[in-house]
Amino acid sequence: MTDPALEPSPWILRLGNAFCEAQALLTAAELDLFTVLHGSPATERELCRRVGLHGRGARDFLHLLVRLDLLTDEDGRYRNTPDADRYLVAGEPGYVGGFLHGAKANLYPVWGGLTETLRTGRPRSASDSFAAMLDDPAQLRRYAQMMDGVLRPLLPRLLEAVDWAAYPEVLDVGGCRGSLVARLVARHPGMSGHVFDLPQLEPVFAEHMAEAGAAGRVTFHAGDFFTDPLPQADLVVFGHVLHNWDAKQRELLVRAAFDALRPGGALLVHDRMLDPADPRVDNLLASLTMALVTEDGGEYPVEELAELARAAGFAAVDRQPLDDNETLVLCRKAT
Repeated sequence: MTDPALEPSPWILRLGNAFCEAQALLTAAELDLFTVLHGSPATERELCRRVGLHGRGARDFLHLLVRLDLLTDEDGRYRNTPDADRYLVAGEPGYVGGFLHGAKANLYPVWGGLTETLRTGRPRSASDSFAAMLDDPAQLRRYAQMMDGVLRPLLPRLLEAVDWAAYPEVLDVGGCRGSLVARLVARHPGMSGHVFDLPQLEPVFAEHMAEAGAAGRVTFHAGDFFTDPLPQADLVVFGHVLHNWDAKQRELLVRAAFDALRPGGALLVHDRMLDPADPRVDNLLASLTMALVTEDGGEYPVEELAELARAAGFAAVDRQPLDDNETLVLCRKAT
């Protein structure tokens, strides 16, 4: 009779091998396989020709994508599942491929160094690597697309979460290509939109504004928010910004936002904030990612942000879930 204590745990073994499934998805996204299949089912041989595969391993790769519910196989012709068509086809409104491209190029490699980061406290991606990325047009574009990929699934709920019409002038700090503000000014013709970010991002911002039909309606302000004052606004947005820094730096940024706001204005923050009593797995993974790619960053509890906001002078702090993992906090300045 087999001793149960000697039998391997299927769950533990599956978890230990989950990186293989993740790499299959990331590789398919890198190959742009789902875009190639969109509206055009193909055989294995046709797909190999279209995306430039040698052929060895291709059948197993495609069968794996079928088992992962990303493709279907109908008499030897592969097509996207509905979810793949919705989220993994370039140009579609729900496309998250930008994030997946960035994850494969930037996040997947650094997670291999988690042991070292836990032992030393040092990130696997140094600050000079980020500076080098900013000066490399190809890497910068991939970074900007990754930021858009993270934001895009949140945009529908974010656009409905606040009475944006109450704020005539909106400033998105660290707003990258300006995706949020472009959507806002399209919805609210009287709104004035602004993005504050590092000067290297201005070209990709300008390109995106032209694509979004928002050129001339959103202003880019180049600067460093730790050394340069923020432009005046009625609402300041920190979306996936504060988690890049430690508590002291978050305090400085919250105070900078308070100073930039007109009376009656508000600071909107959204991040994958932590619930100390019941932290979500996805948010813990996000926090560890920040440890791997930033000098001092990490996700943080809602209450920490609320205390920083009250100390800065905000009169009221409201919070609400934005999705299963994301929290939105609105800090209001007195009139």
